[in-house]
This record gives sequence, C-alpha cells and structure tokens, in this order.
Amino acid sequence: MRELDTHMPPMSVLTTTVGKEDDARRIASTAVRDRLAACVQVERIASHYVWQGTQCEDEEWRLVFKTLPTGMFALLRWLRAQHPYDLPQILVREEQASREYAAWVEDRLKV
Repeated sequence: MRELDTHMPPMSVLTTTVGKEDDARRIASTAVRDRLAACVQVERIASHYVWQGTQCEDEEWRLVFKTLPTGMFALLRWLRAQHPYDLPQILVREEQASREYAAWVEDRLKV
C-alpha cells in the first residue's frame, strides 16, 4: 500500500446558492468552460432562513467550486457579476488536497 502523502497543497473551495436549477447549471458550466474553476458540484438543497422579516423555506441549488488560492480573486469577481441574487451567500474556505488532485486543478485553470 502506498504511503500517505504528507505534503498536501492548498485548495480553495467557494460555495454559493441560487434559486433556479437553470442558473446553477449555467453558472457551473460557464465557470468550468472559462477555466475559473476546475470543477463545480451542484446539489439540490432546502434552505431555511429569515429574509426581510419573513421566515422562508425554499428549494435552492448549492454550487461548490474547486480552484486554487491564486485563482480565487478572478472567480469571486466573475461570480459577483453573474449571480442572480441581490445578496448572494458566498463562502470561501481553504483546504488541502492530494498532490495529484491539486495538479489536475492547476492544469484546468487559467492561473
């Protein structure tokens, strides 16, 4: 069995939600096509929140973008221009990835 790789390069993960499946598919597809993200996962979710004083429960689509820290600024700028919400949820976290996966992500990006 191969030994575990102790050096795991940084990876940036951006998460947002949209209210329509068509928007989710368009945003995900365009981000990958334009090499702003190596991959985008789209999941159907139920969101519970309070908006303008009203408690809401809505179906949304969560998008999870995989990129490198060096590509995050371009992805953020692009997503803010594309996002259909007035106040989008945009969450960014840094994680570590296997060398092989990080190399694949780097190869897929414009960075």
